Amino acid sequence: MKPHPIFARAWDAVVWLGGSTEQEHRRELIAGAHGRVVEFGAGTGLNLKMYPRGVTVLAMEPEPTMARTAFRRARQAVADVHVLRGSAEAMPFRDGTFDTAVACYVFCSIGDPRWAADEVRRVLRPEGALLLYEHVRSPHPRGARWQDQLTPVWRRIGAGCHPNRNTVRTLEAAGFEVEVRPASYGPPTPVRPHVLGMARPR
Repeated sequence: MKPHPIFARAWDAVVWLGGSTEQEHRRELIAGAHGRVVEFGAGTGLNLKMYPRGVTVLAMEPEPTMARTAFRRARQAVADVHVLRGSAEAMPFRDGTFDTAVACYVFCSIGDPRWAADEVRRVLRPEGALLLYEHVRSPHPRGARWQDQLTPVWRRIGAGCHPNRNTVRTLEAAGFEVEVRPASYGPPTPVRPHVLGMARPR
């Protein structure tokens, strides 16, 4: 399900509600990026200003309203940033193109997350890394059941967001070694807990 233009326009306000903690987690995420970088599902480009000078970033976003905002933000970035329309399931790049891949709140709404994970692994160099900041399936049975029950409704109001996806397990099944830490904040919601860390191809 593609984001509705209204959702796309409201996304910045949703992120703003996360306050300083949200910004700290995003800065920590981007701090690990180096070399040639692909950020897939880049949304409105909120992370683009955080990339340091000296890296080259290809920011992919399938939703046109979000992509237009990302284009504007790319012009203000200090890094060499290029924005293109596209999805993680079909990256138009050769194998081993990138040193770093970045995923920020994207695996929840990708149509086929395992396919996307395989694509990310394909375009990364063997020594590359996927940096991720994602909300994931609750490790507690009661919380996971609650997410399962809410997902059919949540994905309709949240532009395809599935709060019950086990993204860590998906990445492991695609051949990644995953190292993440809890990064949750605020009251419990269907899109808690968060994790922050990296995954490296085995």
